Amino acid sequence: MTDDTAQQLQEAEPNGATYSREEALRIAKHRSLAPRAVYEVINLEGREELKRPLGSLWWSGIAAGIGIAASVLAEGILHVTFADHPYQGPIENMGYTVGFILVILGRMQLFTENTITVVLPALKDKSLSLVYCAARLWAVVFAANLLGTFFVAFLSVHGGTVVPEYVEGMKQVSEHFVEYSAWEALKYGIPAGFFIAAIVWMLPSSEGFEIFVIFLFTYLIAMGEFTHVVAGSNEAFLLWLSGDISAAKTWLGLILPSFIGNVLGGTGLFALLAYGQVKAEIDPAVINSSQNRKKSGSGSARGKGGSGAPAE
Repeated sequence: MTDDTAQQLQEAEPNGATYSREEALRIAKHRSLAPRAVYEVINLEGREELKRPLGSLWWSGIAAGIGIAASVLAEGILHVTFADHPYQGPIENMGYTVGFILVILGRMQLFTENTITVVLPALKDKSLSLVYCAARLWAVVFAANLLGTFFVAFLSVHGGTVVPEYVEGMKQVSEHFVEYSAWEALKYGIPAGFFIAAIVWMLPSSEGFEIFVIFLFTYLIAMGEFTHVVAGSNEAFLLWLSGDISAAKTWLGLILPSFIGNVLGGTGLFALLAYGQVKAEIDPAVINSSQNRKKSGSGSARGKGGSGAPAE
């Protein structure tokens, strides 16, 4: 990497300036990753995830579901603690970021992260087998996430693991979600899916600032009252198990539409846009076509130059 950077620096300097290996190393360290490099980092991570045993994905997904429930718990605690504060809303929404920081930095399997991570390899290879593997991973991880959030909601409502006062706070902060219609849950899920995919895209370039990046975008999701299917499922399960909403509202009116919205935002928008901006740099067919055009153009130019030369 350092030798390549040094060579690129020398090629970019028309006056022949040279850099030592140490200088090249410092420059490379502070140099932003190119979009193609970011794509390849996530592409490799996605391929590794697709190779993992389903059992490993299942248990990691359950852990993520349990972990993401910390968002609702933190919100509920802050809601009660700052009940009379004029900025109660912005303060309690900071709690929403806690579960995401835990799950993403803990490298647990969160469904909405995988709307981009395991999709990029399939887009690059245009392989139906990879599409099948990605769909299988989605199914396992999504089911495991929901099982984890349901488990936490059950323990909170009926298991006595959370102080009753805070349970009430958790239910109160969850009411905004259940007030949505199915259409609202879907359309507000699109920005949430886009922002989670953006976090995944930005992390390779955010070394040392990962917590800030996760905090910033998940706080935006909370403040914007967008719908995240996994965190939202914990809110829906809390109110369902408390008898405040029906099973039909929980599954068909909230979870399913939010799922569709997150997929549209994460895969339908961000992943396709990410692939589009680097397609010409990573697709062998496009690269070969471009190289052939260059060769054809240079050959044609030489031919014209030769035909115009005077004969001896």
